[in-house]
Amino acid sequence: MTQIKTVAVIGLGYIGLPTAAILAENGLTVHGVDVSPRTVDAVNAGKVPFVEPDLADFVERNVAAGRLDASLETPKADAYIVAVPTPFQGDHAPDLSYIEAAARGLAPQLTGDELVILESTSPPGATDHMADVIREVRPDLKDAPLDFVHCPERVLPGRVMVELVTNDRIVGGSTPAAAERARDLYRSFCEGEILLTDCRTAEMAKLVENSFRDVNIAFANELSLICAEQGIDVWELIGLANHHPRVNILQPGPGVGGHCIAVDPWFIVDAAPQTARIIRAAREINDAKPQWVIERAKAAAFDVQQKEGRPAVVAALGLAFKPNIDDLRESPALNIAAQLADEFSGSTVLVSEPHVDELPAKLQGKENVRFVPAEQAVAEADVVLLLVDHDAFAGLGEQTAGKRVIDTRGQWR
Repeated sequence: MTQIKTVAVIGLGYIGLPTAAILAENGLTVHGVDVSPRTVDAVNAGKVPFVEPDLADFVERNVAAGRLDASLETPKADAYIVAVPTPFQGDHAPDLSYIEAAARGLAPQLTGDELVILESTSPPGATDHMADVIREVRPDLKDAPLDFVHCPERVLPGRVMVELVTNDRIVGGSTPAAAERARDLYRSFCEGEILLTDCRTAEMAKLVENSFRDVNIAFANELSLICAEQGIDVWELIGLANHHPRVNILQPGPGVGGHCIAVDPWFIVDAAPQTARIIRAAREINDAKPQWVIERAKAAAFDVQQKEGRPAVVAALGLAFKPNIDDLRESPALNIAAQLADEFSGSTVLVSEPHVDELPAKLQGKENVRFVPAEQAVAEADVVLLLVDHDAFAGLGEQTAGKRVIDTRGQWR
């Protein structure tokens, strides 16, 4: 069995690049691979193309030391870590095309004794599917001792470089020996417990973790709808209920976003469509919450127009899917802002997101959208819609006197 000295990390996004950097920091030679020339150029210059605390120092240090580089093509390595997107299609079925492309890209480099790890959050059977694609490309390696493993990431954006080291990891192998080989690789940086299982159980474990959170968020979001009908402050209610020693209700919001919680439960629903009833219902509740927010904003804007005889100016504060990061993936805030701009064609939508430098593509080209600082947005708006509880917005509630405020996060209570 070949000793692992070089690792190719395929996909240099929010998970792949931190993983590549932490492996390089611990002495391995790491080759990053990405389809984006901009990302490859940034990494080779020792830069990070997105916001993640502490990551820039790791990348700069290890690129300078010659332990980390990036390219558009997959090189030879002793181990491969695939960390590419796994979105869903229009019918919520998983889209494995990125995994398939990564598999086809690495297959020509294999000699037969490599470790191939899938970190992308995936439906049950995805790791086996990746192995099948590789063996389809390389039928000469059908009986070779390749090791296939699923090791789902379990980190929180904004704390990735900490949690890569401290969090426990689940490692599911195609064989017990494959799992042990991957465990030894992750031990180079992981101080948490490393738990071994098979591929399908590891795949399902990540989906279950995020579905658990999705179901609990759905409970909070449904409470917010009920409380709005009953004239009850949902955040006060949850605070009171959480004083019970065995109750811990999460906080409601404008929906659920991010690359995990908003996506992963659908993989379980797709795998067991007749059985996953609670998981499906939670997804439907959370997916419907943005429209409820939009209807409230439209009602407030219509009230302004009726009373003042002019189109309302609406401020949409925050585009990221969670506080204090620049990650817009599956963000309900971004989708709400875009839909408001389309439906308020005669009104102005003032958008503020302190963690990005320009309007995202989804909002560009909309003539009624302006990208402005938060203070300006609040000052000029008739309707203020708080979509993300960034720290930068914390004090702005004091500047909303006389305005119609829709605080979807409870930050200004």
